[in-house]
Amino acid sequence: MKNSGTRQTPVEGINRRNFLKLLGGGIAVALTYSDLNALSKHTAFVPPGDDAIAAWVHILENGTVTVYTGKVEVGQNIRTSLSQVVAEELSVPVTSIEMIMGDTLLTPYDRGTYGSLTTPTMGPKLRKAAASLKEVLTDMAAKQWNVAQQTVTVKNGQVSHAASGKTASFGDLTKGKKMLLAVNDQVQLTPAEKWTVAGTPVAKVNAKSFVSGKHQYVSDMVMPGMVYGKMLRAPSYGASLVAADVEKAKISPGVNVVREDNFIGVTAPDPQTATNALARIEARWKTTPQPSRAEIFTYLKTHAQDKEKKAGEAVDKAFGAAPVQVQQHFEVQYIAHVPLEPRAALAVWENGKLTVWTGTQRPFGVQEELAEVFSIPKDNIRVMMPDTGSAYGGKHSGEAAVEAARLSRAVGRPVKVVWTREEEFKWAYFRPGGLIEVAAAASNEGLLASWEFHNYNSGGAGIEIPYEVPHKHIQYHPSDTPLKQGSYRGLAATANVFSIESVMDDLARQLKQDPFRFRLNNLKEERLKQVLQAAASKFGWTRQKEAGRGYGMACGFVKNAYVGTCAEVAYNKSNGQLQLLRLVVAFDCGAIVNPMHLENQVMGCVLQGLGGALFEAVDFKDGRILNPSLSSYRVPRFGDIPELDIVLVDRKDMPSAGAGEAPIVGVAPAIRNAIADVTGVKLNTLPLLPHGMTLKT
Repeated sequence: MKNSGTRQTPVEGINRRNFLKLLGGGIAVALTYSDLNALSKHTAFVPPGDDAIAAWVHILENGTVTVYTGKVEVGQNIRTSLSQVVAEELSVPVTSIEMIMGDTLLTPYDRGTYGSLTTPTMGPKLRKAAASLKEVLTDMAAKQWNVAQQTVTVKNGQVSHAASGKTASFGDLTKGKKMLLAVNDQVQLTPAEKWTVAGTPVAKVNAKSFVSGKHQYVSDMVMPGMVYGKMLRAPSYGASLVAADVEKAKISPGVNVVREDNFIGVTAPDPQTATNALARIEARWKTTPQPSRAEIFTYLKTHAQDKEKKAGEAVDKAFGAAPVQVQQHFEVQYIAHVPLEPRAALAVWENGKLTVWTGTQRPFGVQEELAEVFSIPKDNIRVMMPDTGSAYGGKHSGEAAVEAARLSRAVGRPVKVVWTREEEFKWAYFRPGGLIEVAAAASNEGLLASWEFHNYNSGGAGIEIPYEVPHKHIQYHPSDTPLKQGSYRGLAATANVFSIESVMDDLARQLKQDPFRFRLNNLKEERLKQVLQAAASKFGWTRQKEAGRGYGMACGFVKNAYVGTCAEVAYNKSNGQLQLLRLVVAFDCGAIVNPMHLENQVMGCVLQGLGGALFEAVDFKDGRILNPSLSSYRVPRFGDIPELDIVLVDRKDMPSAGAGEAPIVGVAPAIRNAIADVTGVKLNTLPLLPHGMTLKT
């Protein structure tokens, strides 16, 4: 069942377990609404649990391999790399695999697509399921042909016995058979050095549907009788509705106004009519005082849940005794995710059951959210996530799904809700702002002596220092955030690694040591050393700098992946203009599943990192977002992109880790350190240059 259809609705008596048991021998078929109605009447087989091969991989009668995963595709191209690892273990071409992703009816439960976890967790799970299925197929063929199992081979979806000349397709073997055996956790997997499909630059499996416009995003979907929904929203954070006159909104017979407590929305036959109707609602709001951007860092520290600093005597003593000391505080602004596709959802109710299509990183989380809002069992809700236009950690929640479902239930028709860009800026959550205070010290020989690090509000990801230091205290202080905040690519590691690597550079320069050598002298982690060395080598760190040029570097370890970054900037002292000339990024995430798409992932991380490093910041005052548009919120443009070199370190001896987050963390500190190198100015705020590429001292 493909994600792009709109006829698939939950029906009486069918859920994932019923669906799987009806597959019997593991033969999956493409079902329409009427097929599901027919299947729901059968209860013959014991349903497999999620430990069964049939829960993850099915063989269709025509030999197509259908793979099920609760993970979703948000532009990271995980659909292709997961297809590759299945193809590798099952010995079939990638073109024979159809992957069903993010469908709460058909796929096993999954917490969500986040944290760079898909490759290291879902990859091995699907590999084991595919390898287990391959074992079962060879055993079936051996028994059918009365030959030894070890004499049966599998290649390109065919099972063969060379001595007798017998062959059979996967479809021939599985037809009418039950595939309810458990996945063999001890099954032998193909080592990375022997990969022939995984580890290669397979093109995006469904690229044609995107470039041709065939792919249906949620905002493209249309159902018979569907109407469009718009919601009345508060003018600012913390505002509450006092009164609302909705009569003037009923501008035509096709307009419906829905009011449930403080929820007010309208539906109409087209988006413009819905927008016009919404604009006619007269509402009065009560506002409450809210902190503004100008005072945010003082606010975050004074409103911290744990204000006490607990460094301890040893850390204080080591810092006081050290000859080289640095004390810095860093300010990190809230920033927006700015996904290509704003939030959208299409909801329809039928016989007390709810079906929702929405762009989310957590289909099962949205299902749970809907179940709580409407007080109905999860089994009565189906959430489907068609491949969606980016998320960056910003689509964990189901706001649009809840809104569409509320409107649909009220008007008795399918309702589509598509957030505007302004709504996305104002009412989606942000990457947290934060205040970071660091006190660090080193010996005259260039070895770290003490390290004290306090993060207020932005988070604990990447907070641990990767360098060797005998005395350290690291503490995260949650705070009372005035803005809605949540996950972001790299989480708080973008802020924490920025602070760590800035202080490391400041220590090195105070010692008059090469920042590269200083880092290596304080590192024991060999993989982090290697990516730093690879970046420095490609960059040409030791070559003579031209006049008016500065070099900077940074490294980090995030989500079991290692990154080293070098930057070069030019500075025109006469007018204060800065120019980012070059970035080199070396990256190690273990065995590489698809080098072409890994390079794209790293590139995407780096380009997004440019925005947070240089100019992205949410401006707000009295609870209002002041720059809720792409004309006022500055994201990277083509003209901002420097020369970029990416060095991929393929560690076939190590498990594959995720790649969607770690490369972002080195961008800001490397640029900051390059600016300090050429100008002597230490910029300790993110973004570094909010007013453009001019250094204001």
